[in-house]
Formats: sequence, structure tokens, C-alpha cells
Amino acid sequence: MTTICDLPEDVLVELLSLLPAQDLIRTCRLVCTQWRYVVDLTTLWKRKCQREGFYIQNLDRSVSDWKIFYMLCSLKRNLIKNPSAEENFQHWKLDNNDGDKWKIEDLPGTHGKDMPDPKVHKYFVTSYGPCFKSQLITLQKEGYWNQLMDEKRPEIVVKDWYAARFDCGCRYELTVRLLSEDYIVLEEFHPEPVVIEQWNDATWREISHTFQNYPAGVRYIWFQHGGQDTQFWAGWYGIRVTNSSITIGPLTL
Repeated sequence: MTTICDLPEDVLVELLSLLPAQDLIRTCRLVCTQWRYVVDLTTLWKRKCQREGFYIQNLDRSVSDWKIFYMLCSLKRNLIKNPSAEENFQHWKLDNNDGDKWKIEDLPGTHGKDMPDPKVHKYFVTSYGPCFKSQLITLQKEGYWNQLMDEKRPEIVVKDWYAARFDCGCRYELTVRLLSEDYIVLEEFHPEPVVIEQWNDATWREISHTFQNYPAGVRYIWFQHGGQDTQFWAGWYGIRVTNSSITIGPLTL
């Protein structure tokens, strides 16, 4: 009697590539020696990348492990929750909430401009006292297992957007830390604060940073941004922030 194990290798690759990655690794790999061999084949994972739109011809030489490449592509998304104020302040911890406190406004806002991204409709705005808010991302909860982070150290890309009102000066700050299991800072991105003068162009600007070749042991990412106005006007004349993101490699997509 012919069984599925009697199928030619290329047919088995085609069939198994239709299955979810977790089933392949946790179940199919354990069926028999032949299946383990096929599940570990580069061609199977390359086929999965092709099926799901992750494959680009000129990547062939730059990808050393197609299984890991597939996993990273399928996991890739914005790890910051509620980045553009669509859910009020949900998922954010308000570390400093001084002056007239954080507020949410609709774009473009008074004396403001629209964002380059038409999908963004709201922003968070600071007041005349320090306003900072943060999120702590637990990598294992997001699907990034310890061995992956320690051995492959995929690129971690941080982006944030900020703008001022035309009629008021303000200050913007960003801090992003890669933390160990015990919350020890392994690497940090903390550029000089941006000070914007009164009568500015109110344009939205992007700040970005890519963590590469960071130490092993990263288990959390801590993201904090905010600031205040520099003229101490009652109300919400401080820095505006929205569309924050943290994504984990590969950079090719």
C-alpha cells in the first residue's frame, strides 16, 4: 500500500509547505526521519516564503536561514499598541502627566498640519508641565523566543513622529531601552531632546533608530516619549506625538 511517506520529496515539500509553521515544527518533524529531513529543508521554507509574499529574488544570497527568515517575516508587525490614540490612552502608562495633562486631539489640530500617512487621524499632545508616557513590550509574549533573540539578534527598528504647533515652542524626548530578564539596560537609544522654536513650520517629522548587534539576553523593550511646551501656556501647546512603532526584522521587508 502506498502511503504519504512514499511520495517524492518535491511533492512532500509542496504539501508540507501548506501547513502552519508551528504544526511543521511541533508535529510533522516528529512523524519520522524522512519528515524531519523535509521539514528542515531550505526549499520548504523558501516555498513558504514564496506562498506568503515574503520572497524576493535578490534575497537569495543575503538570507542564511530561510526558516528563521520565514518566522521573522510572519511575526513582523508593530509591537506598540494603540500608537495613534485610536483607543484613548489604552496600553500606555502615563509616567508624567503634569500641567493640564496629556490630551488627545484630531489631526491636523489647531495651528497644525496633516500627517504624511492618511491612515493616522489622531495624536497625543502634551501640556506646560512634563508629560511622558511609556509601553513595556515583553518579547516572549509577542512570539519572539529567547533563543531567537540571543542567537539571531534580529534588527529592532524604532520609529516615532512628532510635531509642534505653529504658534508655540516645545520640547520632544524619546528613550528606548533593550532590557534583560532582570530589567537591566543592555542597550539604549536616547538622542538629545529636540527643541522647536515658536513660529515653526508645524511639520510632522519622523525619528528612527535601528538596534543591531546588541548583547544577548534582550527580553523586554521599553519605549517612552513625550515633552512639554517651552512657554508654559495653560492648555495643550506642547509637543504632539503619534504613529509610534517598534518592529523586529528582517529589514528587507
